Amino acid sequence: MQSHDLLREVFKEGNPKQIADDLNLSLSMIYKWAEPTGETGSGTINPLDRVEALIESTQDERLVQWISEKSGGFFIRNPGTTHPHPEYLIPATNRIVQDFADLLSVVARAAGDDYINDGEAKNIRNKWERLKSVTECFVRCCEMGNFSSLRKEAESLGS
Repeated sequence: MQSHDLLREVFKEGNPKQIADDLNLSLSMIYKWAEPTGETGSGTINPLDRVEALIESTQDERLVQWISEKSGGFFIRNPGTTHPHPEYLIPATNRIVQDFADLLSVVARAAGDDYINDGEAKNIRNKWERLKSVTECFVRCCEMGNFSSLRKEAESLGS
């Protein structure tokens, strides 16, 4: 689906006038976002296209993670579609289990004095977010029978 198509659907179910007011933009600008751009359309580059370009330019997943968090969610990268490499399965499983145990250890140490300071909380959150991402990747790989991207994801936990 193209971004302008998505925006057109959102605007059908939403209130473009309210969106324009909320964003301090003209109603015509909002409607231009829902039209194709380029030679065949009279639309204008919309915020979704700009965000996509920013992500492609920086190759930084933190942008997507931030957007996901602002929406009350969590970003999980889909595993690739290459052929499975079962040799990665056992080490990846062991790595996830070990990292989960490490996370529990960090939590136990931080809570040992019945107080968790900001640094400890941030450390716990970072470890948990990374572990969730790798574990979700592992589950998706299991569902697809594709473990090629699992090695990369499991190794990223160590960095």
